[in-house]
Amino acid sequence: MNIPQSSYPRVVIIGGGFGGIALAKKLSQKEAQVVLLDKHNYHNFQPLLYQVSTGGLEPDSIAYPIRKVLQGYPNFFFRLAQVQEVKTDTKRIKTNIGEIFYDYLVVATGSETNFFGNKGIQSMGMAMKTIPQSLNLRSLILENFEQALLTDDLHERDALMNFVIVGGGPTGVELAGALAEIKKGILPKDYPDLDTRRAQINLVQGSDRLLPAMSEVASRKAEKFLEELGVNVWKNIRVTDYDGKKVSTNTKTIFEAETLVWAAGVQAVGLKGLDAETFLCRGNRLRVNEFHQIVGLEDVFAIGDVAQMETEEFPHGHPMMAQPAIQQGRNLGDNLVRAIEGKPMKPFVYKDKGSMATVGRNKAVVDLPKFKFQGVFAWFVWMFVHLYFLIGFRNRVVVFINWVYNYIRFDREARLIIRPFKKQNRVERDTLMQD
Repeated sequence: MNIPQSSYPRVVIIGGGFGGIALAKKLSQKEAQVVLLDKHNYHNFQPLLYQVSTGGLEPDSIAYPIRKVLQGYPNFFFRLAQVQEVKTDTKRIKTNIGEIFYDYLVVATGSETNFFGNKGIQSMGMAMKTIPQSLNLRSLILENFEQALLTDDLHERDALMNFVIVGGGPTGVELAGALAEIKKGILPKDYPDLDTRRAQINLVQGSDRLLPAMSEVASRKAEKFLEELGVNVWKNIRVTDYDGKKVSTNTKTIFEAETLVWAAGVQAVGLKGLDAETFLCRGNRLRVNEFHQIVGLEDVFAIGDVAQMETEEFPHGHPMMAQPAIQQGRNLGDNLVRAIEGKPMKPFVYKDKGSMATVGRNKAVVDLPKFKFQGVFAWFVWMFVHLYFLIGFRNRVVVFINWVYNYIRFDREARLIIRPFKKQNRVERDTLMQD
């Protein structure tokens, strides 16, 4: 990899997400050689992926070059690489561009969509965890309306304009609200010769309320906001299969839809060499102690979505969100410096700063440790927080200008089919991409 030798201990970080970037920044001015590996050369701000999918933002507004994030930091190196295996016995990492030795290894690979073993949904449904997936979904949505213009079959036309979103967490709720606003304010202008009133947005939740990780008042208010926007909210229903046209459930309810978006669960991205049963917990997460060390491994750590630190308050690990990952990255940075200096490490204590979700224009729900509020003010708070955590001044300015423009004009300028997407078996798509 052409990484120079150094008298400083080498810290290798796998993953340039929230946790990996926070850790690298913390170590940037310390006496350590930091090597960051990622299969992409950019940091992806995942909370706004749904706006890319619905034409509210272009992808470069929520992505930022990893090299620029840590530009000018001494003893920092980035390599574009796909990690293939971790060899803990020899302290080496095998990648598609070669091997690298580490003194300390930090796994921050994040999470991916969990289809819970359902091959039909995995094959024909749409995920929304990466920028390419979001662009595929945007193209599919727009192409379906183009196709709806051309068919004389009313049943097929309805299916092309029907959307099923599985999962009532923040991602599902925010995507459903965005699609409902498109149906209300944009589709009638873009497709005046199409009866877009027949378009249906269905949000399917397996439990008895939306946003189960938030307060009950936030759940009720979010559901009310969605129903006001015209979203069909289905609770206590589980989607069991999807063949590309028909969505089956565990009840008699069946949806005829050409688009199914799966937002019902995530699992940690695993690595060969760290896949022993002694390491793994539910959801493929790695069991770590209060110092972020993978249980049984002294020099290998895990942070963010991939790590499960079981505490009395969080018996199943911390929430798989940005804030825990950022806090863990910063804490581990301090601990690695202490370890290098021969000092004892300090246990991690998560400070819950709250959670929030937007449902649409002037509609959001916010749960803070001491306050809970909904509506217009919550919407402004949601915007401010997301702008604050975006990386890069340009990205903040571009996103803010887009939001102001969209609010004033009730428009979404990025509804472009840049790369046409043909829905087909996921196995076939993966094969074509490899070729």
